[in-house]
Amino acid sequence: MTKEWVFEKIDVDCYAGYKGEEAPRAFSLSGKRYEIREILDRWYEEGPATPSTRYEYVKVKSREEEIFLLRYVPSEMSWWLCRKVPSPPFSNN
Repeated sequence: MTKEWVFEKIDVDCYAGYKGEEAPRAFSLSGKRYEIREILDRWYEEGPATPSTRYEYVKVKSREEEIFLLRYVPSEMSWWLCRKVPSPPFSNN
């Protein structure tokens, strides 16, 4: 079964430096708060819709040792949790 990306909007507490929301410190998901212990990786990507759309990805590890992929969209000032889930089986009925 193939997997597809799903994005859930989340609330993130950040360290805000001179470039804005630079480093996530914690986030809330389904009523649970996750403290971020470590930033494992980060990268940037230009969006397909317009050249001015930019996505900032941050791979983090929580205090509970769980790993999450977060996406920040500066033009919207919004954070998203990115995860892969099984896609529904194809049916031509």
